[in-house]
Amino acid sequence: MACVLLLARLVPFSHRLTRTSMCVLSLFLSYLCYSALFPADTIMQKSGDPTPSCQRAPADGASNRRVQKSLSCVLPPSGVEAPRLRADQRPPSTPHIVRNDTPSPPMSNLKFGNKKLPNAIIVGVKKGGTRAVLEFIRIHPDVRAAGTETHFFDRNYDRGLEWYRGLMPRTLESQITMEKTPSYFVTKETPHRISAMSRDTKLIVVVRDPVTRAISDYTQTLTKTPDLPSFQELAFRNQSLGIVDTTWNAIRIGLYVLHLENWLRYFPLAQIHFVSGERLITDPAGELARVQDFLGLKRIVTDKHFYFNRTKGFPCLKKPESSGSPRCLGKSKGRTHVQIDRDAIDQLRDFYRPYNVKFYEMVGHDFKWE
Repeated sequence: MACVLLLARLVPFSHRLTRTSMCVLSLFLSYLCYSALFPADTIMQKSGDPTPSCQRAPADGASNRRVQKSLSCVLPPSGVEAPRLRADQRPPSTPHIVRNDTPSPPMSNLKFGNKKLPNAIIVGVKKGGTRAVLEFIRIHPDVRAAGTETHFFDRNYDRGLEWYRGLMPRTLESQITMEKTPSYFVTKETPHRISAMSRDTKLIVVVRDPVTRAISDYTQTLTKTPDLPSFQELAFRNQSLGIVDTTWNAIRIGLYVLHLENWLRYFPLAQIHFVSGERLITDPAGELARVQDFLGLKRIVTDKHFYFNRTKGFPCLKKPESSGSPRCLGKSKGRTHVQIDRDAIDQLRDFYRPYNVKFYEMVGHDFKWE
């Protein structure tokens, strides 16, 4: 009311004031009126008040001059202990709800470890028992292996190492990454390419009697190409003279010493481990023990993991606890070989003998292929 009377007294003199002066005067009067209507202590809380919406009742009993917002918000006068409320007077408590709006990813999508270039490679030889070695060694918890033959170093080298790395399984820091491609051993460029990737790569070669290996190779090819010429036609340029055709791949692979000489240009012999394909059948646990030693692994894969399948004529893995049946290699493993003329076999043994002897000397082990 006082603000209205003051403004009325000033109106008669307004013609003497400039427009700017009138604006300033109006703002000043508005501020005075606002301050009179709304004291500062009702607008701003004191720094000691714990809650901005709560008001403290004055000690002089003039509490009816303050706005009481709620029973639970009235604070006692300074120095006075707040009265305790009975249970029926207490406001209902609001439970503290913790929200987690971000769902956890399913366990199947979690990825552990990293994809690394292989620490060890089974480089050969075809029809020597490479699949068996890979399946047997991957039982070890510290070994992870690519499931299929990558053929990186002989067919896909132009794709680059990152493409190759992408084919590897994820492994933990303590695990070994492996792959197998049997054709590496007889591919001239492969030793240099693997060495360029890492000179520390460990190499495993599964070798077998070269005559038996050649017959097994021919048997496998015959199942895919039934109209294939006879074994003797392919193996000899002139059988009556005992001239062997070393250009035929099945014969060429068995010249182990020639291929090994190429590998020793890039890797020391101590970095190459030779598995006996024959002992892999008769004593799989013993051969796997030596493989584990070579890879620096604890001997976990033992004879308790194997049993001999008389039907296949080959060792199989015993039934895992999580499986309902034993695990044997595919139908192509342990198949019956085609019958070859005995004279042809004897001629091939005579042909391979000097190469075998030199190979024994080079690796320091007699495989007794006679």
